Amino acid sequence: MKTLHCILVESECRLLLEAIASLDAKWNQICTNSDDPDDIADFGNDLIELRLLAKSFSEQAVSAFGEEILMLDYEQL
Repeated sequence: MKTLHCILVESECRLLLEAIASLDAKWNQICTNSDDPDDIADFGNDLIELRLLAKSFSEQAVSAFGEEILMLDYEQL
């Protein structure tokens, strides 16, 4: 298996965490509301992979930047 190693600053890491969370919500919605068993299977499998990625990435982000990196706040000031 090939691997990719990236160096990210905190703001880039936060953007990726937000994108992963958004994609998780979108795919979960599809799995929950779709009547197409193929969609449910395809998105469900991808959702499992995404959540495994999110877990690993989140752990590394916390190690590098602290717990506050996981506090994704979408409220406007």
